Amino acid sequence: MALLLWVGLGMDGTAQAGPLGDRLARFPDWQSKPLLPSAKGDLVYPDWFEGTWDVTTTLVDLVAPLAPEITTPGFEGNRQYLNQPVPFQARFVATLPNRFGGLPLPPSLLGKPQIVADRAFNGLNLAKAYLDKPGEKSPVLAVKVDPKNPNRQITLLRDESEDSVLGAKELVSTVVARGVETPSPLEFITTEVFQQEFLGSPQIYFNTVETSTAYQLHPDELPRITADQVTAIYLSPQDPDYFAAGDRPVALYRYRLEFNPEPGID
Repeated sequence: MALLLWVGLGMDGTAQAGPLGDRLARFPDWQSKPLLPSAKGDLVYPDWFEGTWDVTTTLVDLVAPLAPEITTPGFEGNRQYLNQPVPFQARFVATLPNRFGGLPLPPSLLGKPQIVADRAFNGLNLAKAYLDKPGEKSPVLAVKVDPKNPNRQITLLRDESEDSVLGAKELVSTVVARGVETPSPLEFITTEVFQQEFLGSPQIYFNTVETSTAYQLHPDELPRITADQVTAIYLSPQDPDYFAAGDRPVALYRYRLEFNPEPGID
């Protein structure tokens, strides 16, 4: 899901942009992976994310920076989504930070609740929005989050040759690095880097995906939240073109997101 640069204003009225915002402003001229700290704990969002949202994501641009020498198999197929709005629901919930190893302590000692994404709910809804076809069984069986690691998500996909969970393929996505910037109280920028493993085929496939998103709150307007997002795909060491590509992305997808509160919720 995609990205423009959102910047805040400093005390002197000048624009304040951090490394994540600067990087987004250079799209699609990305020559390397971002330098980010390791992901620890879950991604914490501003309080204005809390609740359930009707989201629309629209692919507005796609670029293969190393074409025609290097392209990804699904790049051309993804052109079908260009300028096609895809609706789904997303949910963000308040949770108490776990700082004491899960010990049963009173809320007063756990600190202020933090807003985090319901990754299983959001991942399932987004996957079904893109993959489901009318009149056919959903290829998406379930999305699970590792209870010991909020950064590890497993998507179970139906094996075309089987009709049960036992025949499912697994897509395992693990957030390994993350950066966050808050240019102003109404703006939030985050970048996450995922390691993806596709299990269940004769050969395990790996790749690296970066998702950078700039959100902006519109307190008195609809859509209530808008976002620009860029997803970058990097080759894995097992790919024959890995050394030719290096740390440069082989595919870039830019999206526009709009968040509206559930009907009846203001």
